[in-house]
Amino acid sequence: MAHSTVYDVAHRAGVSIATVSRVVNTPDKVNPETRQRVLDAIDALRYIPKAEAAARARKSAGRIGVLAPFFTYPSFIQRLRGVAHALAELPYELTVYNVDNSARHDGYVASVSITRRLDGLILMALPFTQETIQRIVANSLETVSIECAHPAFSSIEIDDAAGGRLVAEYLVNKGHTRLAFIGDSKIPAYAFPTSQRRLNGYQTAIQRAGLSLPDEYISLAEQSMENAARSINQLLDLTTPPTAIFCASDTQALGALKAARQRGVRVPQDIAIIGFDDLDIAAYVGLTTVRQHLEKSGELAVEMLLARLEDRARPIQNVRLNLELVERETA
Repeated sequence: MAHSTVYDVAHRAGVSIATVSRVVNTPDKVNPETRQRVLDAIDALRYIPKAEAAARARKSAGRIGVLAPFFTYPSFIQRLRGVAHALAELPYELTVYNVDNSARHDGYVASVSITRRLDGLILMALPFTQETIQRIVANSLETVSIECAHPAFSSIEIDDAAGGRLVAEYLVNKGHTRLAFIGDSKIPAYAFPTSQRRLNGYQTAIQRAGLSLPDEYISLAEQSMENAARSINQLLDLTTPPTAIFCASDTQALGALKAARQRGVRVPQDIAIIGFDDLDIAAYVGLTTVRQHLEKSGELAVEMLLARLEDRARPIQNVRLNLELVERETA
């Protein structure tokens, strides 16, 4: 059977060859409906671009890709550092794709699956549709997912709800009865809702202790230190303010901590503050937080990916990293 050409794909999808090229190389610049028609045609015709067909014949592209949302988040940077460290002495380049909208999410996965510019792919905190999974599997792109698990490929899970439960149990044992939460609002569809899962676990443990988490004690905003500062000020201005606050990330906890101290509120005597992640800076400021082993997860993802690249018969792995509450000065 003759190999399909770009002209075959363009004809089947009813577009120009330039549009096919854009879908393959810069998919986020093509409107979703057109992009989907082209991708369907590529899948049906099993089209492989010429340059990529040659790369496949050479067996290896010498490149590992990372797809991640929230590129500038400190937690992402630390996890990426683990990936880079694991690849440092190996003959692989690291290519990072910043996912900041749904088009990039779908387009990047489709593009790297089709072109095979990568030997392997690491997905960081990115949920996936069944179509995405099918395309990755159909194109034999070895993949490891961090935070989102699926039986089709190896994964590293972080139990965010368990982290929330850890915090609530710790605070209840410390004698707190008025517990609050600062978390994320408007989580986009292309990102994993870690904040909501942490809140769910926190709320469940609070209820098990016979307490409640009133709506006015839950403050959600776009993640930033400035928004977290506004959130804690609103909570402290309540007629009956909380005595403890769980922040969905260390970034938010740092913003809350700074704002509390600026208004003369003593931490932890007047208000206890706990974060999540255990960023590098957490130890320096004495932040009590939930440690999720960010660098280790990046290193482990590379190890799992390379093991499967070396031996495709190796079983798919699913690893759950344990969380631990690190007690410091803020709670």
